[in-house]
Amino acid sequence: MKKILLSLFTVLCAAPALAQYSSGGFSLSESSLYYGIRLGINFAGISGDYVDLDTKTGMNLGGVVGLRLSDTTPVFLESGLYYTERGAKKDKAKIGLTYLELPILIKYGVQVSDDIAVLPYIGPYFSYGFAGKHKIPADMNDGESYSRSSYKRFNHWDMGFKIGCGAEYNKLYAELGYQFGVANIAKENQDDLDAHGHALYLNLGVNF
Repeated sequence: MKKILLSLFTVLCAAPALAQYSSGGFSLSESSLYYGIRLGINFAGISGDYVDLDTKTGMNLGGVVGLRLSDTTPVFLESGLYYTERGAKKDKAKIGLTYLELPILIKYGVQVSDDIAVLPYIGPYFSYGFAGKHKIPADMNDGESYSRSSYKRFNHWDMGFKIGCGAEYNKLYAELGYQFGVANIAKENQDDLDAHGHALYLNLGVNF
């Protein structure tokens, strides 16, 4: 948690310097292709047959590219690649699920002032889990601690949808969104359990 807050603080401190490289305003009509970096925090959980679990805090880090789809309407297609830490916890027990995530988002831009644009969005995401531990302390497991790969119980692949809203000021960007999995991430050998990942997230970043 401390490393996440420190990273976000660093981005906020660097934001004024990054903004100086802007032309002094942001115009949707002048944007056709952009690149960006994102850093943020998420509050993730697992629903379904795991309804008694609490949310787990993790980090998002990624790069994006966006393309305007119409000359007359400010509609953008954005994709990229994220490193994202999700999972869930219950007291001292934790399920860590670390993913590489590919979102495919449709954004619609609304120019609210000369410097600010708001961009609501929706679209699917596809994730592959490559790391993460399922840990249970000894005092919660009959005196024996438990630590194994989370993918003994959960599938590597996940798929779902994102919905949220971003705002851009000059080159600075911030967004708040929610993602929910539609794929069952519980493995078939887990007594037909049903499990779906979800997360509320906040990202900050810069567009170029």
